Amino acid sequence: MLQALTILSLLFLTDFTMAASEDPAELGAGLQNPGYEELPAWFKTSFLDLTEDVAEAAAEDKRVLLYFYQDGCPYCAKLLRDNFTDREIVELTRQGFDVIAINLWGDREVTGLDGKTTTEKKLATLLGVQFTPTLLFLDEAGKVVLRLNGYLPPHRFAAALRYVAERHERTGERFSEFYVRTNPREAEGDLHQEAGFLAPPLRLGDNRRKSPRPLVVMLEQPVCRECDELHQDVLRREAVALSLAAFDAAIVDVFSREPLQTPDGRETTGRDWAAELGIEYTPSLVFYDTQGREVFRTEGYLKAFHVQGALDYVATGAYRWQPSFQRYLSARREALAERGIQIDIMR
Repeated sequence: MLQALTILSLLFLTDFTMAASEDPAELGAGLQNPGYEELPAWFKTSFLDLTEDVAEAAAEDKRVLLYFYQDGCPYCAKLLRDNFTDREIVELTRQGFDVIAINLWGDREVTGLDGKTTTEKKLATLLGVQFTPTLLFLDEAGKVVLRLNGYLPPHRFAAALRYVAERHERTGERFSEFYVRTNPREAEGDLHQEAGFLAPPLRLGDNRRKSPRPLVVMLEQPVCRECDELHQDVLRREAVALSLAAFDAAIVDVFSREPLQTPDGRETTGRDWAAELGIEYTPSLVFYDTQGREVFRTEGYLKAFHVQGALDYVATGAYRWQPSFQRYLSARREALAERGIQIDIMR
C-alpha cells in the first residue's frame, strides 16, 4: 500500500511540475493551467530585457517591480485578488512602478541585468527565488531595493510600495522602521453582512419580478478597507440609511464561486458576474431598476455625501432626465446651500 501511495504521489508531482512549466498562452485556445489567475491588464507587457525595462521605468520616474509567480499558488491568487484590487495599491503601483510578471517555471527568454540571456526559471534560480509570490523592487541601477519573499496583506504591501516609490532607502531607513513609523491600518478581512439586505443564495431575478423597489448590488471582497469604511461609517449615517431604505440591497463577493441569479435572471457565480460587469475595484455599487436593467453604477472611492447622492439619484429617477451625475450633485449641493445647509463633501 505504501509503495502504491508513493508512486501516486510521484505521478501527481510530475503532472503538477509539467503543467506549471507550461505557458498558459501555449496551451491552445480556451485552455489554461489549473490554478491559472489572470494578471491585471495594466501590468507591463515586457520583452523581458530587464536593463531596457529599468531604463524605461527610470525615464518615467518609476521603478521596476519583478513579480515571480506560479500557477496554482494560493498566495499568488491572494495577492492578485486582495492586493491588486485595492484602490490605493493599484494607484500606488501604477504611479510608481512597471510591474513585470515572471513565471517561476517559465521558459520565456529573459535578458538579465548583466546582459546575459537566460530563461524565466533560470533567472529565478539565479536570484534565489524559492517562494511564490516573490517580489523584487529594483532601483534605477537595477539593484534590489526591497525583497518580499511571500505574501504581505494589503496594508503592509501598500507600505512597501510607498517605501520604495518614495525612495526611503536613500535615507538609510529600513522598511521595518518605515512600517512602524507610518503604522498603516489593516482591513477587517471579513465580508460584511447587513440586516435587512437580501440573504444568500441570491435570487436577484426573482427579486426583480416581485419587488417594486430599485436594487443596489454592493460588489465587495473580504479584505477591503474601503468596504470596511462603507459599512462601518457611511451606511451607519442616518441620512444615508434613510436613502438606502428606498432600495432592496445585496452584497456580492467578487471572488465567490457560489451560485447566484443575476437581476436579469441568468445563473452564474459572484466571480463570473463581477468579471462580466468589469468590476476592478471594491466596493462598487451597481444599481438596477425594477425590470432588472442596470441604470447606474459607482466605481470610485466615495464619501457619505456622494453615496447618499447616488442612492437618491436612482431612487428619485433623476438619472432618467439628468444623465450627468456630477451635475445632479452640484445642483443638490447648491439647493442645500440656499437653505443654509453647508456640506463637507469629504467628510
